Amino acid sequence: MTRLSGHRPVRSRSRARVVPLTQVPPKRLWIIFWILAAGLLGLVGRMAWLQLVQAPALEQRARQLQTQRTQPLGQRRPIVDRTGRLVAMDEKRFRLWAHPRYFNLPGDQPNVVRPAKDVAEVLADPLARPASELLDAMGTQASGIKLAEALDPETADRIRALGVSGLDLEAYPQRVYPQASLFANVVGFLNAERQPQAGLEQSRDGDLARHEQTRHLRRGADGTPLPANLAPGAFYGDDLRLQLTLDSRLQQVAMTALAAQVSKWKAQKGAAIVMDATNGELLVLASTPTYDPNRYWDFPTGRFREWSVQDLYEPGSTFKPINLALALQAGAIQATDRVNDVGQLSIGGWPIFNHDKRANGLVDFATVLQVSSNVGMVQAMRRLDDSAYWNWMQRLGINQRPDTDLPGAVAGQLKSKEQFTSQLIEPATTAFGQGFSLTPLKLVQLHAMLANGGKLISPHITRGFRSGDALAPAAAPSGQQLLKPEVTRTVLQWMESVVDKGSGKGVKTPGYRIGGKTGTAQKALNGIYLPGAKICSFVATLPIEDPRYVVFVVVDEPQGENAYGSTVAVPVAKQIIDALLVVERIAPSKPAELNKLLSS
Repeated sequence: MTRLSGHRPVRSRSRARVVPLTQVPPKRLWIIFWILAAGLLGLVGRMAWLQLVQAPALEQRARQLQTQRTQPLGQRRPIVDRTGRLVAMDEKRFRLWAHPRYFNLPGDQPNVVRPAKDVAEVLADPLARPASELLDAMGTQASGIKLAEALDPETADRIRALGVSGLDLEAYPQRVYPQASLFANVVGFLNAERQPQAGLEQSRDGDLARHEQTRHLRRGADGTPLPANLAPGAFYGDDLRLQLTLDSRLQQVAMTALAAQVSKWKAQKGAAIVMDATNGELLVLASTPTYDPNRYWDFPTGRFREWSVQDLYEPGSTFKPINLALALQAGAIQATDRVNDVGQLSIGGWPIFNHDKRANGLVDFATVLQVSSNVGMVQAMRRLDDSAYWNWMQRLGINQRPDTDLPGAVAGQLKSKEQFTSQLIEPATTAFGQGFSLTPLKLVQLHAMLANGGKLISPHITRGFRSGDALAPAAAPSGQQLLKPEVTRTVLQWMESVVDKGSGKGVKTPGYRIGGKTGTAQKALNGIYLPGAKICSFVATLPIEDPRYVVFVVVDEPQGENAYGSTVAVPVAKQIIDALLVVERIAPSKPAELNKLLSS
């Protein structure tokens, strides 16, 4: 019997599979090599393209990302008076914009969005507005809400210090007029869109606008400004200021006195002018009623003008000295002549009489001015040929716009030569200042001609632009010689007698020689004289021994039977003259007389 063994048969291990290596063909290796070489070459080519060809464009793009573009704010140059006192200026103001979807307070997580109520409560104090009002202003908008306007820099700094995300402060310039209404009729104003609306702001708009440039400022990674590619002077802004000839101190005196008289006599309006007769500079150009350019929207648009250069009126008796000067210059009268004032005349069928209807008899020309004789003036000017008379009025520029930098100045009205010479009443009424019209500025210019020895000068209110705190000197004497100096000196002596003995006594000042002439003229509208309507005025020249200043006051339609140049205009002129003597340090004409008064 055969015996079986107890061991399990052992399986034989499977053999590892051997993959035979096949030699790669050289051709395939070369293909791979050239593919890799082409890729490397392309990479090198791309790098070369970027470095050599596209480098300028890429550099420009990078610089654009680093560059901050600043737009001009549209700032304007300031305006100052002749002493450097600010009249108009730009101040930085801010608008506050709210973006509620970004509201976040200091200490909050970056992803936290605060409700509008929380931000309104924080802003209530610096804005001085109830939180509920601010919350209502925000409404339901998610962004772009204007919360406040015209914030001053201090308030803007307080809002920045709050550290509230979602608030944006937009800077802009705002035109401010520190003197309020004092120079409003001359300077004008800018509206809410910074568009000039009147006065010098409008007429000198191009000069007052700063020549700002758009700047492109590069910054480094840390925000540091980089000076590269900036033109020389890119950060320089000119500090030029427009300097006026007007004096704030005298302007204030004139405005206060004028407004008081206009109110007292319930007049329509009034104006006051002070001119330096040597060079045409205006020290005062005031009118009332006026307005506050900082709040122009509160006033009627009819006030946005200077009526002393834009409105015409018949000058009345204040033109009589001008007429006498013309007659003297033409040789029609002599300084020693007399005329027979009979109280009333009939010219061309029209009656002419004195304001008091009294006859003054045989009088000299000083007396004619003292009593303001209409009849005496007609008698004097009838000695001047009518054609020559009209030619002189034309030479004076009555019907021409004055050569001035004052905005809106207009020409006067003069009858045609044919009408003037063919109708006897025309030269007769012109003799006492009626039948033609001019502006108050034109009358002052003509009286300045008497004061400066016969030169017709150009009135102006600006001295030009100056840098920093520098002040421009006064203009040099100028003007066209029309009258002989001896003629003007004679007329000024006659005007002095009006202050010493006549209707101008109200401006008489101890120690000073002052000449003057009152005027109370009928007011015409569309060629028709208005019943009871008057224009009261007064013109003064001082000091007579060395005439330099002309002071003029006119009040339109004062009410009351006692309304005359002597009662309405003279008191205003007196206050202006008193201030002028102090401000300009005018030496007394008669020191002994003044010293006697002071010692008594």
